Amino acid sequence: MKNIIITILNYIDRNLYKKITIEELSQLVYFNKDYIMRIFKKEIKMTIVEYINKRKVFNSLHYLRTTNDSILKISLIHGYSSQEYYSEIFSKYIGVSPLVYRKFSKSNIDVKYSDIVIIRKNLTKIKYELDSIDKYKVKDSKNNRMILTKF
Repeated sequence: MKNIIITILNYIDRNLYKKITIEELSQLVYFNKDYIMRIFKKEIKMTIVEYINKRKVFNSLHYLRTTNDSILKISLIHGYSSQEYYSEIFSKYIGVSPLVYRKFSKSNIDVKYSDIVIIRKNLTKIKYELDSIDKYKVKDSKNNRMILTKF
């Protein structure tokens, strides 16, 4: 069971910027969708879709902080089919829109104090959740990337 989870997490990490489906993951590990969704939720404490979205949103924070790329471009880079859906998912996990986060990350000017509190709280939570999974990664020197090796 743990090998299935490791395989799924590694696949997600390698393909994060693409659209990843449960069906695709099911075919990858040769188990049905219901089974992999159930064991993933049991082990990781979140659904596969939640994990993918949290990982994508967390990775997109860097783009919002360091580039002037449009929200649309950032959403497309991270595998979302529309800016609206990306903004909806982003707001669900960070608590504010990508635009408010960008303003916050660049200067805190024009950002309400209550939004700053929400951002910090949600960033801490999502970072903790992802770090609790990342602690199982080690560097794969052959491919120069992090891989999950144990659970």
